[in-house]
Amino acid sequence: MPKMKTKSGAKKRFALTGTGKIKRKHAYKSHILTKKTTKRKRNLTYSTTVHKADEANVKEMLQG
Repeated sequence: MPKMKTKSGAKKRFALTGTGKIKRKHAYKSHILTKKTTKRKRNLTYSTTVHKADEANVKEMLQG
């Protein structure tokens, strides 16, 4: 059986924290920004963690 490859898209989008959680960026920050409020755009700037329900799938994509 050959080795499993890490998904390149996931490698670019997610990062593991020291405690084993997965960091991600917010969506909706790339274009059509004129109709979005300053507060909304500012809050989309910061990173957050992947939801617990999705964590297993993302970890599987990251393991190489």
